Amino acid sequence: MASRTSRLTKNQKMQLCGLLGNVDLTFLYKASVHGYNAAYFHQRCDRQGPTLLVAYNSSGYIFGGYTSKDYTQSGQYVTDEDAFLFSFQGKVPVRIKINSGHHARLDDSRGPNFGQQLYFCYNNQPTVINQGVSAFNINTALMYGNDGNLTECEVFKIEQISQVSPEKKAWRNVVWTTNRREELVKLIKTHKVSSVNRARILMIGPVGAGKSSFFNSINSIFMGRMTNKAMAGSSGTSLTTQFRRYPLKDGRDGKPLPFVLCDTMGLEEQTGAGLDIEDISSIIQGLIPDRYQFNPVAPYEPNEQKSSRPPSLQEKIHCVVFVIDVTKISLMSSKLEDKFFAIRRKLNSLVQVQEVSSRLGVPVSCVLPVKNYSQELELNLNCDLLLLTAVQQMLRLADDYFDDISPTEGKP
Repeated sequence: MASRTSRLTKNQKMQLCGLLGNVDLTFLYKASVHGYNAAYFHQRCDRQGPTLLVAYNSSGYIFGGYTSKDYTQSGQYVTDEDAFLFSFQGKVPVRIKINSGHHARLDDSRGPNFGQQLYFCYNNQPTVINQGVSAFNINTALMYGNDGNLTECEVFKIEQISQVSPEKKAWRNVVWTTNRREELVKLIKTHKVSSVNRARILMIGPVGAGKSSFFNSINSIFMGRMTNKAMAGSSGTSLTTQFRRYPLKDGRDGKPLPFVLCDTMGLEEQTGAGLDIEDISSIIQGLIPDRYQFNPVAPYEPNEQKSSRPPSLQEKIHCVVFVIDVTKISLMSSKLEDKFFAIRRKLNSLVQVQEVSSRLGVPVSCVLPVKNYSQELELNLNCDLLLLTAVQQMLRLADDYFDDISPTEGKP
């Protein structure tokens, strides 16, 4: 008799939950138990809210898809911008988002499909087929080895885990009002940075964490419209290949704001790939010039003729920010964690400085959740409030740095 438990390991289940946030998986359907039959699938999975389908094939691949919309057999096309496909490539599940303008599926009485492209349990058989539609950009050889013979198909209900009980206070109070937004904007515009003209804030994070998007989001708030000055997007390797210093202004022709955001190449777990830790040391000390092209296999070597004068305090970094995609924090490899701790050790010798806190070893008070602008066309009050609150805290931390340095260090 087939087992009624999932074939996912505990670690695989945790990684899949990491793609969806703070959630748990509740078993709804298992094809080997309930049958490779569309009627049985709908009997157990209809009107269950968001669901995750996990398929296994005879070549050992684990893959599937997520939809946030109910199965109802309505006969209507379903739009679901949150829908995605995934496959375990190595030990980590890779997520593939639905392409803009495509329907997530036709909500009919047949078996589960994604984008009318990938059909599972097709014709009530243990098979998966690709219809060749372009709703998702997939490589079937990487995704499931071009092996359409299923050995199992499981469906789970997605349930959000409540983080705060009614008896407990909110983790952090945020005043979600327009007045608070305007107050934060004014506080940042009028912030006086001691010792230098503008505080320099360095952003460090893995490839695709959102460093460039964070700058674009902050710049959009003060420009009053969406901007895309820094190259941002989704890629397997870092889109940022240079060290960039981005001054910000209060509007297109406005005054400079009291801080500069510094963008870097993304961190990667492999040796000889991504940002070199020694380059971080040079950036902190103000040695690396704007638009320097990073070389992942060789750290920066200063020009002896140009480095006779030590960098001034204005040229150094005054606050370092780790930018992390919180939906992927549980998927962070041990090698990448080791890089973060090596960076912290390096920073502690140069600068005084709940899951994110424990994984990276930073105080909870320094964890600042934000939502970057990515697909929006207009500014949003809630996004602005989180972003502005983060900038305000960065400026305060920079002030702590200036207060801590020796009185003579800021002098020429």
